[in-house]
Amino acid sequence: MELLCWCLLLLSSLQSVSADFFTSIGQMTDLLYTEKDLVTSLKDYIKAEENKLAQIKQWADKMDSLTATATKDPEGFLGHPVNAFKLVKRLNTEWGNLESLVLSDTTDGFISNLTIQRQYFPSDEDQTGAAKALLRLQDTYRLDSNTISTGDLPGVTYKSRMTAEDCFELGKIAYTEVDYYHTELWMAQALRQLEEGEESTLDKVTVLDYLSYAIYQQGEMERALEYTKKLLAIDPEHKRANGNLKYFQFQLEKQKKAADEKRSAKAEFKLIPERKKYEMLCRGEGIKMTPRRQSRLFCRYYDNNHHPKLLLAPIKQQDEWDKPYIVRYLDIISDEEVAKVKQLAKPRLRRATISNPITGVLETAHYRISKSAWLTGYDDPVVEIINERIEDITGLEMDTAEELQVANYGVGGQYEPHFDFGRKDEPDAFKELGTGNRIATWLFYMSDVLAGGATVFPDVGAAVWPQKNSAVFWYNLFASGEGDYSTRHAACPVLVGNKWVSNKWIHERGQEWRRPCGLSESD
Repeated sequence: MELLCWCLLLLSSLQSVSADFFTSIGQMTDLLYTEKDLVTSLKDYIKAEENKLAQIKQWADKMDSLTATATKDPEGFLGHPVNAFKLVKRLNTEWGNLESLVLSDTTDGFISNLTIQRQYFPSDEDQTGAAKALLRLQDTYRLDSNTISTGDLPGVTYKSRMTAEDCFELGKIAYTEVDYYHTELWMAQALRQLEEGEESTLDKVTVLDYLSYAIYQQGEMERALEYTKKLLAIDPEHKRANGNLKYFQFQLEKQKKAADEKRSAKAEFKLIPERKKYEMLCRGEGIKMTPRRQSRLFCRYYDNNHHPKLLLAPIKQQDEWDKPYIVRYLDIISDEEVAKVKQLAKPRLRRATISNPITGVLETAHYRISKSAWLTGYDDPVVEIINERIEDITGLEMDTAEELQVANYGVGGQYEPHFDFGRKDEPDAFKELGTGNRIATWLFYMSDVLAGGATVFPDVGAAVWPQKNSAVFWYNLFASGEGDYSTRHAACPVLVGNKWVSNKWIHERGQEWRRPCGLSESD
């Protein structure tokens, strides 16, 4: 475009010159060289446009192939966290780059459409969120960067590799979050792929610059010095690297001591008991039930003391844990009902919120990554049927329960350890409902999850894994009305797959005759 503008400007200037060139052959020879320059510039412009179109065609072919695969099974494709991250990155960054590339295109219909559509594309915040989700999965499931980059995750169908640019982007986002630990991991991965010969527009000097600084910020002067020397071997005139080299050498001995202290503090952080238990349980490790306790867990057909609706069609009930007592009901919701609930919920999904324990105001939180929607019996008969089924099985009153909440967890979606009930220091937790505390929780699993996504109870070591069409149930309060603190639980990050759940929080009011109070706090 710049070349074409230059050509037009030159032609314009020539037209403004006096038209008596023919009177002097000497002057006309100058015009020959001017014309030659114009032709050369025009050819350069054509070549640039052809290169641009070749890039655009290559991009279009790649996107055509990718979207054809992805749209065959959208939820399955996006169940791979790398695919989800790359989609957000493409729409937020790469399509913008394409728009800049083709802005000079004479057919502005595509540009106008793209410009209009871009207002609906993911934002920088979305891209950062997707990146941080990948980092969270990496930590929780102890995945090395190469495993994620190559897409070798358990149970994946749509394997997707990360480019060096993708790895660099993750590292850069971690850098802006002052997370130098993950900056190092992903800059090192980007460097590894470049050194293995991956074709890329990314240069090693830029990666090494970030990498050495991230290592320095973690107090490891010797390694920071090593990578700085590696950078200078490629670009000896790099100003910042030359300055860092002298500084690192001067500060090395002093920083060694500081590094030891920092590593010690980091180790202490990692040993926070609940966090350690939570992550271990998410990986399928951690506390195991003794054989004696295990022998007391049974499977049975359950009819809730000969309930009329269950007498001829008892429910399959399975003990999951003894204290707190957690049971699972199998084949408790049909595929058709699941599909209907998801259909009703999808248009209403909004970022899930938590109640601020101090102000009581609903707000989003970094430790609850999901979207949710609320469904009432008035929305569709299937919701009322589900509510009645929960009442028949639990024997608890549903009129005072909260509406059915449907939740869908996104990339690395999780809900860190929390209580469902209001504690003594939160007397007004559910005051606006006027139905008392949450006496029990019913949780439907509406999808299988290929990897991750368990519901875990860190205090006791229980882990309940998603199983489509089943539901789990437990009491949050003892019969005395006191809270059962062993029910503190969490939703582990979804590593691979798509997790849909719906839950019913059942409240105290209306249960007076259905679950009478005990005589002691521990009843």
